Amino acid sequence: MPNASTHLSVRDLGTMSYGEALAMQRALQQEIIAGRGGELRTGHLLFVEHTPPVITISRRAAASTHLLGTPDMLREAGVEVHETDRGGDITYHGPGQLVVYPILDLNLLELRLHGYMRWLEDRVLEVLAHFDIDGHRDADATGVWVGGRKICAIGVRVSRWVSMHGLALNVAPDLDHFKLIVPCGLRDREVTSMSRELGSNCPTMEAVKIVMQESFKKAV
Repeated sequence: MPNASTHLSVRDLGTMSYGEALAMQRALQQEIIAGRGGELRTGHLLFVEHTPPVITISRRAAASTHLLGTPDMLREAGVEVHETDRGGDITYHGPGQLVVYPILDLNLLELRLHGYMRWLEDRVLEVLAHFDIDGHRDADATGVWVGGRKICAIGVRVSRWVSMHGLALNVAPDLDHFKLIVPCGLRDREVTSMSRELGSNCPTMEAVKIVMQESFKKAV
């Protein structure tokens, strides 16, 4: 069972560039590693919408081939491109998408990498269910799906069993930006959002953040 004494510090970063948020994650990850053995056991949960919008490409060999947008197309869309050290392939982050970065000691959660990925999927499934969206896993692809359409991408990095990076839930982003990539390297798989699935019943970003925070706090 997760250690009940773990305190989860939640920070809503609002809108922030990918590089700034990455630097913050790395600092918090090292802080947790350095503080092991103390009485206070703290994890961090960062909420952010990335502005300017960004495509992140992992170091996986074929990931860069899944960038479809030309430099002119990217410039016109105002989308940056960054290499990333998380797992997975290629993905997009932008306004209207809730990006969640949990910085957690997986030893305290008694999880290893595979279990942690499923644990993150569980958080998203709980949020979607709260808003009456029937999400599910795909046995062949990490993330959360609605029908055959991906609504949440997940990619993490673990150092000394402390996590960083995390998940990106499409609340109401510009789905046209996903046409600049082969999302997560999965060809012929559509991307969707809470807005597309729910129409005028789509919750606000703030409402989604509240439910997401509750799901994480109950699970640590």
